[in-house]
Amino acid sequence: MLELYANTGCPYCQKVMAKMNELKLDFIFRSHDFSDGENARSFKIGGKTQVPFLVDAEKGIQMYESGDIMAYLEKTYS
Repeated sequence: MLELYANTGCPYCQKVMAKMNELKLDFIFRSHDFSDGENARSFKIGGKTQVPFLVDAEKGIQMYESGDIMAYLEKTYS
């Protein structure tokens, strides 16, 4: 299952969500609260307080950067 850590107000996150919807992917949206800092679940997994952050547990992939995420999704799931 794909997990996307994102903030709805972030334009980069919106681009990734649009790509995921375009590819009709099922994913879990995990809202990222920057005020959680190092206590945020995404920080504990990936080590950064940055969004978007994609976790593809089935393939062992964790990545940041919207462009990289969209390219990965296109290559892997289109």
